[in-house]
Amino acid sequence: MTLEVLLTELNVSKAAERLNLSQPSVSVQLGKLRHIYNDPLLLPGPRGMLPTSRALELLQPLRSALLELERVIEPKKPFDPATAHVTWSLAAPDYAESAILLPVLSRLRDAAPHTRIAIRDTAPPKMAKQLEQGICDLGFLTMDRVPPELRFKFLFMEHYVLIARKDHPCVKRKPTIDEFCTLEHIMVSPDGGGFRSVTDTMLQKMGKTRRVVLSVPHFLFVPALVTQSDMVAMLPSRLIRNLSDELCAFEAPFEIPGYEMAMVWHERSHRDPGHKWLREQIHAAL
Repeated sequence: MTLEVLLTELNVSKAAERLNLSQPSVSVQLGKLRHIYNDPLLLPGPRGMLPTSRALELLQPLRSALLELERVIEPKKPFDPATAHVTWSLAAPDYAESAILLPVLSRLRDAAPHTRIAIRDTAPPKMAKQLEQGICDLGFLTMDRVPPELRFKFLFMEHYVLIARKDHPCVKRKPTIDEFCTLEHIMVSPDGGGFRSVTDTMLQKMGKTRRVVLSVPHFLFVPALVTQSDMVAMLPSRLIRNLSDELCAFEAPFEIPGYEMAMVWHERSHRDPGHKWLREQIHAAL
């Protein structure tokens, strides 16, 4: 800082006044700087001091470095969503896109019109690493899959319902357990290719099995499949809030455990004012 002030003022006395130091102290510092750079830096001139070529080379990099230092050490300004220009990256499987982000996106756009949002379809095992590396800012997981190294906030409890097309020949009302087991089921297997879920575990405890005939990786593909076939599916209830007129929903004829949804983030983002505002908006919208 002393060198930048000296090169700006070109006068030891004025530099000392700006730095709130005595003139001898600044002269001593100038001597040390001359030794460090092996250059006189400032030479006597007719109206003060004249910078050497080496000093002129140093001036702009010094100012840039000091500006960056000020940005680092200055107190964090409050986040103003109305004027902020920020890009957020959210890790959300298709269920979270529909059940969590769809209700909040218009709220975010209205409150923070200059921000941008990138939604990534990230597999849960990769999410912790992407949050740690800053690839993603915020993610959504079931509570049982939240890694211990991440911060989290509970969002809501979810449960499953049975969906079928309205003119399904065998589903006119809530089915019995035996009727449920004879239906052809679609199952969502996010990790790929699975034909067993918590529904099958509960049926097994009662000595029963169902017919899972199709396994798909995404929830949002299922309603279209059910509409165009006699297949049925167990879906999270929040996915059917805007159910097509061609579909109907029923409670399962036996108890199926639901799950808890949470938003997760890394410690690196925890105290950032903008990130905190984003988390608060999502939680409030749900």
